[in-house]
Amino acid sequence: MAADRVVAVDVFRGITVAAMLLVNNAGNPMAVFSPLRHSAWHGCTFTDLVFPFFLFVVGITTHITTHSTTHVASVPRATTRDAQPGRTILRRVAMLLGIGLLLNAWPFFEKSSVAGPEWLPTVLGHIVARAADLRVMGVLQRIAVTYGLAAFLSRRASTRTVLLLVVGILLSYWAALTLVPVPGEGAIGAQLLDEPGRTLAAWVDRIALDWTRFGLGWHLWDRAVPYEPEGLLSTLSATATVLIGVLAGRWLTSTRPLAERVRGLAGVSVGLIVVGLVWGQVLPINKPLWTGSYVVFTAGIAGVLLAGITALVQGREQARWLRPALAFGLNPMIAYAGSELVATIFRSSIKWKFDGHRVGTGLAVTRLLESVGVESRVASLVWALAFVALWYAILRALRTRGVAFRVT
Repeated sequence: MAADRVVAVDVFRGITVAAMLLVNNAGNPMAVFSPLRHSAWHGCTFTDLVFPFFLFVVGITTHITTHSTTHVASVPRATTRDAQPGRTILRRVAMLLGIGLLLNAWPFFEKSSVAGPEWLPTVLGHIVARAADLRVMGVLQRIAVTYGLAAFLSRRASTRTVLLLVVGILLSYWAALTLVPVPGEGAIGAQLLDEPGRTLAAWVDRIALDWTRFGLGWHLWDRAVPYEPEGLLSTLSATATVLIGVLAGRWLTSTRPLAERVRGLAGVSVGLIVVGLVWGQVLPINKPLWTGSYVVFTAGIAGVLLAGITALVQGREQARWLRPALAFGLNPMIAYAGSELVATIFRSSIKWKFDGHRVGTGLAVTRLLESVGVESRVASLVWALAFVALWYAILRALRTRGVAFRVT
């Protein structure tokens, strides 16, 4: 049963990683089926489920790695608990932060501008210009912070304490978003939730990460977007998603009969979905803000899916049809970081002349398919599926050779 449990988690993570590659790599980002794009602001699409699903499974694996002396899965894992878990947590946080910043900095220079003192060589000026606009936050940075907080908060905490932490975080964040007057706006947050650039979360990010007032650059996501998608304040709320995953991990690794664990997880998860939908009537379900309603709604969907996978995998951990999901699930860091780098190369370095313009590979393939009558969104999806297939081939080869690299 232990093997089934961990394989189910790996399968769930693999499905999540494959979905992430699919939604992040459209051939033409302007021609995408609506479920494969993020909500404009309020709401939740298929794409909006991917990141909270990943944080949910981070919570499960956080519990497994900090409370289990052995790890059982489809490939060998470490079999001894680290003697200094606090140091291990900090090392993992630092690794995630470092990789995230390196991905944001890639390709490490700003081709169209230079910065720094006049005496600085031009090549270094391009590097300084890149640093001046380096985005500080990001997907891996959010994972790092939420993992670190959740790991330390839950390591010695009872289940009741972890549950109280989740409730406390979500209610405190709700109060902050809606009741605190937003500086410079002349209104409390509740009156500004429909305006992305005027929320308390957006204000905090600008104060903390827009350093242009000091002459030190802009360190948010995009100057054309009035908020940071992985912002500081919402990252605290995202920690609740990881803590819910910790609770799910504790339940799934308990000694209760498997059927009871599956029913319990499914039942509580359905309850979370209902709570999220009801709460969403007063606090909109919103991914950029990572609202409490979004947290419980998406965690509920994740729990239902994981319960189904756990029941399905029981006694079938070696089944051939699990191999694609396991290939993605056993190397999520390589899949994410590698796909980001490869996608950038396809988009910015490997270009093709099409209709008199040089365009990236994905867009070129999309345009080529459109030229033979394929509908734009379908053509864009074909490239995304091909990209996922490419990474499946890479990850399958790694799994065949017993290579598994995970940070959390």
